[in-house]
Amino acid sequence: MSATDILVVEDEEALATLLEYNLGKEGFETRIARDGEEALLRVDEKAPDLIVLDWMLPKTSGIEVCRRLRSRNDTRNLPIIMLTARAEEADRIRGLETGADDYMVKPFSMSELVARVRAVLRRIRPGLVEDTVSFGDITLDRAAHRVTRGAAEVHLGPTEFRLLDHLIQHPGRVFSREQLLNAVWGSDVFVEARTVDVHIGRLRKALSRNGYANPIRTVRSAGYALELPT
Repeated sequence: MSATDILVVEDEEALATLLEYNLGKEGFETRIARDGEEALLRVDEKAPDLIVLDWMLPKTSGIEVCRRLRSRNDTRNLPIIMLTARAEEADRIRGLETGADDYMVKPFSMSELVARVRAVLRRIRPGLVEDTVSFGDITLDRAAHRVTRGAAEVHLGPTEFRLLDHLIQHPGRVFSREQLLNAVWGSDVFVEARTVDVHIGRLRKALSRNGYANPIRTVRSAGYALELPT
């Protein structure tokens, strides 16, 4: 299989170089566009497998680039991760409603970006990624139904495995109990919301054995997120 082609649309030269280096290190082929118009031209030349798209761009904004790509039949399903310094909820909603598949607020860690790139590809174009996904020192293998942290195997029940699989696809994103219920149990199954707390507790305990730090953050009145321990 040829390397996954990623188009990075970023006008900040230092950040574009950093993105190109880190994505290249992970085995992705990376092209750079410096503004929205160049991005659209590069997509016309060769459609990438995924776009990392800055919101604030010269000439044509990232939001407008996203809107135009979503309006075309040939690029309607092209995976897009939006980058922005806009941290307000309304801006995140606008970015996602315009058609972005994921949304990252600057500054962000490169390891989280790479994890999110793999997660979006896995959801939208599963043939481009393998059955194994990693975040920090945690590795989940769907084919073998096996989880490891560092050198140690992590023993999980089926529900905890599905919970981790969902969280590891969206590192850093906070999910409410209801969202996790729908994603892991299904919207047609009646389960008490507090059941999520029980399974999150079991997952935390399993991932924290052998002296490892707890990677699941509780956000009061909001939910849970998988994050690299600081």
